[in-house]
Amino acid sequence: MGKKLLITEKPSVAMEFSKVIGENFNRSNGYLESPNWIITWCVGHLVTMSYPEKYDENLKFWRLDTLPFIPTEWKYEVIENVQNQFNVVQKLMQREDIDTIYNAGDSGREGEYIQRLVQMMANPNPKAERKRVWIDSQTEEEIKRGIAEAKDNSEYDSLADSAYLRAKEDYLIGINFSRMLSIIYGRKLAKEINEEKASISVGRVMTCVLGMVVEREREIRNFKKTPYFKLEACFEGFKAEWRDSEKSRFHESPKLYNDSGFKSEDDVKEFILALKDKEAVVEEIKKSSQKEKAPLLFNLAEIQNECSKRFKISPDETLEVIQNLYEKKLVTYPRTDARVLSTAVAKVVKNNLNGIAKGYKNEEVQTLIKHMAERKYSLDLVKTKYVDDKKITDHYAIIPTGQGFENFDKLPQLHKDVYDLIVHRFLAIFFPPAEFNKLNITIDIDGEKFYATARECKDEGYMEAWKKSAKPKKDDSEAKEGDNKAEDAEEDDENQNNILNISLKKGEKLTVGNYEIKQSETTPPSRYNSGSMILAMENAGKLIEDEELREQIKSAGIGTSATRGGIIAKLAKIQYIAINGKTQIITPTQKGEYIYDIVKIAMPDLLNPELTASWEKGLDMVAKKEIEPNVFMDKLTDYINRKFDKLVIKR
Repeated sequence: MGKKLLITEKPSVAMEFSKVIGENFNRSNGYLESPNWIITWCVGHLVTMSYPEKYDENLKFWRLDTLPFIPTEWKYEVIENVQNQFNVVQKLMQREDIDTIYNAGDSGREGEYIQRLVQMMANPNPKAERKRVWIDSQTEEEIKRGIAEAKDNSEYDSLADSAYLRAKEDYLIGINFSRMLSIIYGRKLAKEINEEKASISVGRVMTCVLGMVVEREREIRNFKKTPYFKLEACFEGFKAEWRDSEKSRFHESPKLYNDSGFKSEDDVKEFILALKDKEAVVEEIKKSSQKEKAPLLFNLAEIQNECSKRFKISPDETLEVIQNLYEKKLVTYPRTDARVLSTAVAKVVKNNLNGIAKGYKNEEVQTLIKHMAERKYSLDLVKTKYVDDKKITDHYAIIPTGQGFENFDKLPQLHKDVYDLIVHRFLAIFFPPAEFNKLNITIDIDGEKFYATARECKDEGYMEAWKKSAKPKKDDSEAKEGDNKAEDAEEDDENQNNILNISLKKGEKLTVGNYEIKQSETTPPSRYNSGSMILAMENAGKLIEDEELREQIKSAGIGTSATRGGIIAKLAKIQYIAINGKTQIITPTQKGEYIYDIVKIAMPDLLNPELTASWEKGLDMVAKKEIEPNVFMDKLTDYINRKFDKLVIKR
């Protein structure tokens, strides 16, 4: 019987696999070997696509008559600085004594692509069976299961097809349109930014993201504040706000800015005079109760957004932290789009809880787990919104494994904080909903309706576990901008408390103490920060603040969970955007705005988030075997050719 060769994504992962396999491994140059196994590794990408000049030396020079460049036979090459490790992997794959080759790369599209390129270039032993190890965490049990249940490589061919196509799409759009726009507009750009020469870099995803940043900045820049005025009636102990109603004298009047605000302060003053000495009657008192369930679990986009708000760190840094927690066996696979668990995982998730209870030396968390036990909270999640097999493609949500605590004390504080965040989010789903009592009061004054609303928390429920976890840090700029809002919020809280404690009856007559005019003004949209940009990318350009709504309308986004942070970082690196290190606020640079204007003139659809998302959807359809790879490739080449035809004519 021959040996088994297992190829991981990096050396540290190889060491974990060797521990689980448990044989006596000897370390050699670039691999580990035991009597039955050989384990080696990639170090990121070992193979890459060749630049056009490798097809033809003349293509080194950027000329319109050589574009568009669309190869019929694709060329690849080993990356020079990792040639030695590629040679090690290739030699091992070609060994005659190898009977099975296990691809144990990162369990995602990019991980599949890295290893497929190596297999393509290495010409492995044709007699060797090829299998794929697909795991959700790096715990011992999961690694054992992944090896034992490894499927034939061919089961992942459609995922590999999607990966190849994604790379080809980015290559073709990036090279062709970057060259074309640089040739046509490069001199003009150089003059605008006062440089000797300038090239223009565009991409399927990054140009779309640049467009979102520039458009938001210009919206803010051109925004003109509009004042409007609200009316409040002051009663003994509480206030009520006027709102438009069908019987109001101002119903749908052009004098209104919105259903509770007037355009002119003078109109409000006239309104007050008309209401003077009019009787106020309690028309309706409506009491209701509300239940609010814990939010869904984290996927990568959600935790990148959360960490951007709480810790002011970039999406790339968040991914790096969670990747480290994953490799230390503390959490499950990070590059996931799912926010739910699979049925199979839900049935054994109490093991994760037990592990946290035994190993996580955190007083607050231990108290929460103790409360769960004392109150006999159900651990059965199967029929809850937190379990849905249909919403899982490659991996379920990011949760703590309940293992790896032997590594915990050595972690940097930020890593511990992010882990704690994941634990709290996980624990929250076992807690009952938060319960609220709501009180709505309608007061009639001469046919005009004034409303007072209050809500109080009757039972914290899940908020005991989630909302009491680490609070977002406020930087100085946020604090200054928020001072007035904080004062308003305090006033609202006081009014709510008064409403809840007041005793009123339907039909009761009230005395209006006085009327107050509250001036407000419209506010510009907020700039993206690195976290909110990730969410906007996930939702195809829509920044949806409401977490539940985000989940309901989620479709194919811009980029993938694995690449979004890197795209933002690349735009910053090439100086098309600037990211404030303290606040993570994103703004376009002058150069970025010039690039945007050029693309807007030349090929505006590159700025369209929905079009960019549709390409991602197409790649997803290839992975799911809903369309053939050649169909996607034909559409891509047709798109590029049509664009060039139009641009040449336009020029």
